[in-house]
This record gives sequence, C-alpha cells and structure tokens, in this order.
Amino acid sequence: MKVVNLKQAILQAWKERWSDYQWAVNMKKFFPKGATWDILNLAEALLEQAMIGPSPNPLILSYLKYAISSQMVSYSSVLTAISKFDDFSRDLCVQALLDIMDMFCDRLSCHGKAEECIGLCRALLSALHWLLRCTAASAERLREGLEAGTPAAGEKQLAMCLQRLEKTLSSTKNRALLHIAKLEEASSWTAIEHCLLKLGEILANLSNHQLRSQAEQCGTLIRSIPTMLSVHSEQLHKTGFPTVHAVVLLEGTMNLTGETQPLVEQLMMVKRMQHIPTPLFILEIWKACFVGLIESPEGTGELKWTAFTFLKIPQVLVKLKKYSHGDKVS
Repeated sequence: MKVVNLKQAILQAWKERWSDYQWAVNMKKFFPKGATWDILNLAEALLEQAMIGPSPNPLILSYLKYAISSQMVSYSSVLTAISKFDDFSRDLCVQALLDIMDMFCDRLSCHGKAEECIGLCRALLSALHWLLRCTAASAERLREGLEAGTPAAGEKQLAMCLQRLEKTLSSTKNRALLHIAKLEEASSWTAIEHCLLKLGEILANLSNHQLRSQAEQCGTLIRSIPTMLSVHSEQLHKTGFPTVHAVVLLEGTMNLTGETQPLVEQLMMVKRMQHIPTPLFILEIWKACFVGLIESPEGTGELKWTAFTFLKIPQVLVKLKKYSHGDKVS
C-alpha cells in the first residue's frame, strides 16, 4: 500500500497491528531521509491518533514510547504535543500522558543547534503550565467529589500530577531550563503564576495533608526559579556561585561535544564579573560536574557526563590556567 501522509501511515500500522519495532522500520521506508520527524510533527500526530477515543490507544502509544526511547522524536516535540491536550476529564488519557512524561522528565537533553536548545526550554515551560492546569482540574474534581461524598474522584489523578511536578522540579537542571524559558517567554511565566495562585486557592481547604504539603513544596520550587541567579538568592549561600553551576550544567547537557573555547570564555567572564578567587572557582566547576554526574540516569546519560567530566573539563581547566597567568601578567 502506498502511504500518502503521516496520518495514513499511523492508521495502517494500527490496522495491521504492527509491533513497535516493525512500525519504526516501515516508517523509515515510507519517509526517507530529508525532513526530520520533528518537522513532520510525528509526536503530535501519534498523540492525536492515540487520544481519539475515551481511553488511549495502547498500540499507538507504544509507537510513541518507542520513538522516544530510540530518539526518533525530540523531548521538546513530545512535551509540546502533551501540552496541547486539554480534556482533563478523560482520566485514562491524562494518566497515559503523565506516564509518558515520567519516561524522561528528569533527564531532559537536546542535541542540535542553539535554537533547538531554546525550544526545549520553551517546551518544558509549556509542559509545566499544562501540569499545573491538570493539577488544578484534578484538585477541583477532588473538592467536588468530597462535597458529593465520592472522594476517590480526582484524588488518584491529583496524586499523579503532583508526583510528576515534584519529579520535574526537583532537578536543578530543569529549573535552570525553566529560568531561561522565563526570560524568553515572560507572558507564559505570568500564566504559570496565575495558575499557581488558582491552585493554591483550590487546595487551601483540602483535608489531605500529604497532598497539600506536596503541592506547597512544588509551589515553593516554582517561585524560587526567578531568583536562581540572583545575588540575594538563598541558593547562593548554599552553592557559593550558582552561575558557575548553571554554565557548566548547561554545557554538559546541551553542548557535550562542542568546542571548549566558548565555555572557557564564558567561565572567565563569570569569574571576573563575580570576582571569584581561583581556588573557589575551580572547586565550583568540579562541584557542578559531579552534581551533573550524580543526577544523570544510569546508562547513556551517565556515560556522557562521565566523558564530559573527565575528558572535556580537564581541557577547559588547562585553558583557564593559561588565562589566569595572562591576568597576572597584565
């Protein structure tokens, strides 16, 4: 059968009950190299087809999960596609989307141009807004259920939303990405603040102390994002020089195999602007590397951070030492 477009290819795979591996092989035959899967909006097309009915289509969802695991689609395209779903009354669909987010929300990465890295930041901001809206809708349903004497309605979904929020926000790297997105998308951040206020009002009278406490903790993490790099930030007293951490963590995540010279120049600029003593400066670089190594998931992510820490950073330190000598000479 000759496939005309992406939607037809997905429907054909579903009708003929292809396995996820068979689907991936045939998709590459139908759509030869040229345009990337993100340009073709593969993630959005799969989610659109999977969420047509009252419950998600498990076979089409398996295709999406395979595409994520095999890096056919970028994390940013998946987050953007998820954030477009707004029928929070369909519990099974929402739970399926939360499960997909759980696959990668604590190990986001991006391989490509600077524009794609900024795209990941914006997609994460959209996903955060979606999670807050979903959490608020679930909390509202729980409140209505308590009034009607059916507390089970909404409680499971609310717990799942809060778990994903907590998992996403507990990563320093994710909060750094959200900080960048806030600077890029001020209006979107305002919408998040409004959503946070609404959620607080809904949860104010919630009797479940554990869920309310979890929501408050997530709210605290969100409100701390704008002050991550502020001189008056509480984090400054904990880490010493968070700007160094942000630069190193972003480099290790977004530009793992890039040239060392731009990183050296960025770090030297931070050192001079903040008047960081050389011993503390080197210490903060190593601390940032080990934080990234500890937070990286086992497998490929851990190997990448190991290579970055023990292969790229020593080269950076050699060049930084030459810069320091140059400073003394001048």
